[in-house]
Amino acid sequence: MEITGLISALVIGLVIGGLGRLVVPGKQHLSMVMTLLVGVAAALLGTFAASVLGVSDTSGPDWLEMALQVGLAGVGVTTLARSRTRQFR
Repeated sequence: MEITGLISALVIGLVIGGLGRLVVPGKQHLSMVMTLLVGVAAALLGTFAASVLGVSDTSGPDWLEMALQVGLAGVGVTTLARSRTRQFR
């Protein structure tokens, strides 16, 4: 993987992670690094799921793929936020 691919994966992960935090109601106590990691993982898993479902290659924007990615990021953010709040109680 080249440096440009790594940088673009980080940027996409940050955007997907941020959107995932937006779809989850309430305040989440996650750092920017954790949001980035959740976003990168959700982007990879969402892309894989979209290719399995056959919706990854469309003539326009891949809205279904992005919805899968953001949904997975929301699940990841919720899971991590809940586990972190239980640790501090």
